[in-house]
Amino acid sequence: MKKTLNKYLVITNSYIDLMKPNILIMVLITTILGYFLGADGKILWNNLTWMLIGTTFSAGGSGVLNQYLERDQDKIMNRTCNRPIPSGIISPQNALIFGIIIVIVGTIILVVKTNLLTGFLSLLTAFMYVLIYTPMKRVTWLNTSLGSIPGALPPIGGWAAATNSIDSGAWILFAILYLWQHPHFFAIAWMCKDDYEKAGFKMLPVIEPDGNRTIRQILWHLSLLFPISLLPVLIGMNGNIYLYGVLIITLYYFLSAIPMLYKKSYKNASRILKASVLYLPALMIIIIIDKGM
Repeated sequence: MKKTLNKYLVITNSYIDLMKPNILIMVLITTILGYFLGADGKILWNNLTWMLIGTTFSAGGSGVLNQYLERDQDKIMNRTCNRPIPSGIISPQNALIFGIIIVIVGTIILVVKTNLLTGFLSLLTAFMYVLIYTPMKRVTWLNTSLGSIPGALPPIGGWAAATNSIDSGAWILFAILYLWQHPHFFAIAWMCKDDYEKAGFKMLPVIEPDGNRTIRQILWHLSLLFPISLLPVLIGMNGNIYLYGVLIITLYYFLSAIPMLYKKSYKNASRILKASVLYLPALMIIIIIDKGM
């Protein structure tokens, strides 16, 4: 009985791992961010709950399908060889079926319980992540810029769930997330460049090992993040608390990349990654405080 229960728990946890929970958490944070700002702080909890359930299924399913498509590459890389598919815990066929089902279920939930626009954006995000970004990783280093598009769509989905529309505030959130992702993923690409090279992924640090273009891309996108992150103040969406708060966290994010400019190392890349992970929850807290919640 105990052995059967343990086996059940292992399989259950493996299906959860297929959904890439770390990425899923960031998706949910940015979706809530978009919902909160779109609703102007006036939250309809039933609507928010269904939006989060639908987004969890849809985004999680995208993660499953990504791992299905990259199962051969995952076997090669040290950081991914223990994932459920390459380790043999879950078969590729079962992963494929699971991924397709929960993407469809998530989309249906969003269409029925929120609105058609939110469901469409969710499906568009899944399509771009699975069928554009994933294969492009083996074609060009611009996969990071292409992948940042579906990565920046969740706050628009949250906004649409709250308002059934997309306006300037939603597009500003999209731009902030789009720029935020580049330093985040370039840092990961540098830290995992040996693995990516073995798997045949055309990440920028792989095709140009000296790292000069990688750090230029990081600093370029962080520099653009400063003016773009201030746009919510200029259009009256946020106030002074947001203004000072976002300047502080964006400056911290930018300064985390300076050591990498002088020494291209795993340690310095990890500084950027840590700053990027802190940025989104900090931004969410600042916005909530600014709105007086």
